[in-house]
Amino acid sequence: MSDAVVPDRTQDHQAPAGWVRRALDSDIFYSFRRSRLTMVAASITLLFFLLAIFASWLAVQDPFDPAQLQLLNSRIAPLWTADGQSPFLLGTDEQGRDVLSAILYGLRISLAVGIAGVVFAGALGIALGLIAGYFGGVVDTVIMRIADVQLTFPAILIALLVNGVAKSLLGNRLDEMSTLGVLVIAIGLSFWVQYARTVRGSVMVEKNKDYVAAAQLIGLPAPKIMFRHVLPNTMGPILVIATINLALAIITEATLSFLGAGMPDTMPSLGTLIRIGNNYLFAGEWWIVAFPGIALAGLILSINLLGDWLRDALNPKLR
Repeated sequence: MSDAVVPDRTQDHQAPAGWVRRALDSDIFYSFRRSRLTMVAASITLLFFLLAIFASWLAVQDPFDPAQLQLLNSRIAPLWTADGQSPFLLGTDEQGRDVLSAILYGLRISLAVGIAGVVFAGALGIALGLIAGYFGGVVDTVIMRIADVQLTFPAILIALLVNGVAKSLLGNRLDEMSTLGVLVIAIGLSFWVQYARTVRGSVMVEKNKDYVAAAQLIGLPAPKIMFRHVLPNTMGPILVIATINLALAIITEATLSFLGAGMPDTMPSLGTLIRIGNNYLFAGEWWIVAFPGIALAGLILSINLLGDWLRDALNPKLR
């Protein structure tokens, strides 16, 4: 009778535990625990993300569904005021939409546009920065001159230009999801320069090190060297830029929507809600603009605080 071979699963359990232990013992987590302000900011940011994810379960109505809206419920004051009505905790807008429900769904749109815009800008900027820094020469000159020209224009003007060109070409064929995609592209093309310049500078330092020369000697292709060996050594600054740019992307989307060049009223983001509520501010319906504005300000502030902490935590001179 042969002995059964029992697989050793000890390493399978130790690997995740070891990774968690190293993370908890790292300098970054120690810096995070020392800063109460950062912990509060992280908690608020996580809360906003959870509210956006579970908006369908938390909202009392779907503000995107016209069948659930009643004009008789328009402009109802918040629940704690004399004219408030249940279940509209933060009141309603001119279409009868529950303001809290609209904020939850609008938060989802704003975060989706911001995250997708940052991912697109990061992918484009990192790729161009790697190419410019690794190959140098004419390729580097062309990419960096394009970046220098774009830096002469504010990001909001670039986004307005891209958004305007897309709408002029597509016209009435733009539905809500197409508009969201246009905003993502517009925001991405507005913020790729920071990634490209940062990655280019890091790559120009890294490519002269011995491990890159060794990889070249054994015949590894340039794309593999750039993405597998050089890119991981530049991730610290990229993470900081991405965190800060997330707040900037959300502000850019809100600005475009406030100017009427962003998300439509049928699928409002936080910027669209602020634009709608601004029309009724002087009529006394302050809650229509106040609560979306507070939600946007709280989200931007918490993300910026996280970005500031991450920048200091990843800076070896401050350790």
